[in-house]
Amino acid sequence: MNIANKDLNLLLVFHVLYQERNATQAAQRMALSQPALSHKLNKLRHAFGDPLFVRAPRGLTPTPRAHQLATQVQRLVAELEAFYDQCDGRDFLQRAERIHLFTTDYMEQTLLPHLLPRLRAQAPNLILITHNTRGLLPREELEKGTCDLAIAGFYDNLPDTFHQQRLLSEDFVVLADAGNPWLARGLDLEAFLACEHLLTTLTGDLNGLVDRALERLGHRRRVAAGLSSFIAPTRLIRDTQMLLTCLRSVAEEAVARDTQLRLHPLPAVLELPRVDVMQIWHERTEADPLRRWLRQQIQQVAGSLRP
Repeated sequence: MNIANKDLNLLLVFHVLYQERNATQAAQRMALSQPALSHKLNKLRHAFGDPLFVRAPRGLTPTPRAHQLATQVQRLVAELEAFYDQCDGRDFLQRAERIHLFTTDYMEQTLLPHLLPRLRAQAPNLILITHNTRGLLPREELEKGTCDLAIAGFYDNLPDTFHQQRLLSEDFVVLADAGNPWLARGLDLEAFLACEHLLTTLTGDLNGLVDRALERLGHRRRVAAGLSSFIAPTRLIRDTQMLLTCLRSVAEEAVARDTQLRLHPLPAVLELPRVDVMQIWHERTEADPLRRWLRQQIQQVAGSLRP
């Protein structure tokens, strides 16, 4: 049957009349005048070929046909209300969805221990899936919808259809073993250059911020290895004379985990810019209440980690 010529609002009129059994109360509940309600009731009677509700000493009495329809109409109205509630964003925290986050192991370590308990408590049906961003903005994934959110400190030149928000701003420090003999008198440029270095490279390029800063000073460092992880290099420093230049929070976590490690400021002449960690999303998810709520939770967690 074609429902194009059916007035689905009449189902709500039926539903309310069946619940109230009183025309005056039903009209007040739907913010209708008595003539308007009478008009809709007449349309209902014509549509179903039955009086449906007849006058009684204390209001209205449903006919057998009305009783027969009531269960189905109640279910249909409830499903429509749930549909529009979802469209309006109400109860969005109960939605069962998978959200894909492209980021780094550094951000997983930093954010997830604080973020996941919030998600489990407030949005129990949400499943967060992380992907390695591999040093590049996942532009195609964001545009196609296979990525909902990207978080890193190296995204730039964003398209106009992308949004961004700063989460963290961090400086660089140097991580070293406590017994490194080159650092007995502190970490100056000479000691820095005397040691071998580990670095993180998500693209395989060994010419990073540190190397470009040293080049401007006319120096080069000796790189022992470039790793595709921010966390793994911190576990390779112990009992070596190698250094790792990394973000402060990475070094602080490593020192808290291993008392044999030490955090040092950069040599004074080595100036590196601070890193702004941003969360990036596409215009298509800007208004989605669940994803907007997730971005708010991430921002709050990031804000609580550091003054």
